[in-house]
Amino acid sequence: MAARLLVTRHPNERLQELMQEAGVSNAGLARRINLFGAEHGLDLRYDKTSVGRWIRGQQPRGQTPEIVAEALSRKLGRTVSVEEIGMGSANPGSDVGLHFASTAQEALEQVCELWRNDAAERGLVSGATRPASALVEPSRDWLISEPDPLITRNSGPRVGAADVTAVRSATRAMAELDHRFGSGHIRPVVVHYLDSVVSVLLAGFYSRTTGRQLYAAAAQLTELAGYMAVDIGRLGLAQRYYIQALRLAQAADDRAYGGYVLAAGISHLVAFLGSPREIVQLAKVAQEGARGHVTATSRSLFYAAEARGHALLGDARACQLAAEKAVKTLAEANKEEDPEWISHFDKAYLADELAHCHHDLAQPKPAAEWAERALAGHPETRVRRRAIDILLLATAQVSAREVEQACHTAVKAIDLLCGLRSNICAEYLGAFRRRLEPYRLVSAAQEFEERLQERQCEGYPSAAPTSPPRAVAKRNDFASAQVAGRVTGTAAQ
Repeated sequence: MAARLLVTRHPNERLQELMQEAGVSNAGLARRINLFGAEHGLDLRYDKTSVGRWIRGQQPRGQTPEIVAEALSRKLGRTVSVEEIGMGSANPGSDVGLHFASTAQEALEQVCELWRNDAAERGLVSGATRPASALVEPSRDWLISEPDPLITRNSGPRVGAADVTAVRSATRAMAELDHRFGSGHIRPVVVHYLDSVVSVLLAGFYSRTTGRQLYAAAAQLTELAGYMAVDIGRLGLAQRYYIQALRLAQAADDRAYGGYVLAAGISHLVAFLGSPREIVQLAKVAQEGARGHVTATSRSLFYAAEARGHALLGDARACQLAAEKAVKTLAEANKEEDPEWISHFDKAYLADELAHCHHDLAQPKPAAEWAERALAGHPETRVRRRAIDILLLATAQVSAREVEQACHTAVKAIDLLCGLRSNICAEYLGAFRRRLEPYRLVSAAQEFEERLQERQCEGYPSAAPTSPPRAVAKRNDFASAQVAGRVTGTAAQ
């Protein structure tokens, strides 16, 4: 019988140090991990002994490292990567989806590998959250890239216009469900469809025209999957999907949609990572790289993204200039000229963006005014977006010391939240409750908490939050909600 190899394990000092910084015990961390896993449909049953083994050097399997990092991120109020907790993978596969491929064929192979690994729930594609700079580099590659050669294939099952239409219709249907119920309900279906249907079509036999259209449709569904990853709190996975959506848009020779992915997707993910300077850079890259290819509506969105970056930097003047451009450009837009993926961007969505700008600049009165405009324009089908803007309005009101009005406003969000599985909404709710904490003895605040606990919405803790969301340390006191007010053609609700 062969001797069994002895594996030397080294204590995980990084994890231990972060736990000490967070002031959390082994049992406390285990409890947080189990709760966070439950939010994503995972039945985790870790205890203090499990955490003790990790500290001694054992590596947990599957998605657990990412969940540990996310639990500590929430407790510390900043993004903590898997590498920081000493659980980073040395597997080369851990880089899947993080590169802007040099050729269309390489892009196809890379995105299909990403979908395949994600569908199989392999932790190697979801664990590590890279720095914001890792998203800036693909944007530069996109900016200077030449169009890909002809996108054609001469083998495999024949793919035609009807197949492209089917992908677009599926994307639209899944986006509508996501708007209503949140990504926690819908994302597994999207990933399965990408892996089992779209990947097969991309490997089929198609003409140049069909190939471009197919890549464009795949880019849009991949972007949706990226936003869904944000909405379930898996930022490392979102990075990969956004990079690949950008590369697919390039393969489709669709500069307009590439700029859109940068401004509506990647720039807002960078905001989650607490790097506002990169947001401005990305918005300007989108403006430059898509110049001459976009309608006025898209340009308005690009300016709005730039304004958000300036607001997070605390530059009120630059924010105002970009915001004025966004308003003026949207007023000049002809919606009949717009592609379907930007058709959602209307005055209500722009109002949402401007409300967030004032929120980030610690200007509660104009933040409330713009949030009210957004809510007046959002249809009832934009359930997640309405919940976000209600909580944004309530946060602005409590920041202006209008406590009773804020609680009255926030109560309206509770019924919406109970039908949503959305990490973004959970963070907005947590931000509002933290702002409300100094007024906890006010009867209106107590009634709000009682109402929330009565409903016991799944995925939304009934206990009062004790720590701020990620990246709050990099933002001012009023801007206590994690940046999540992004707008996208497929996932902008």
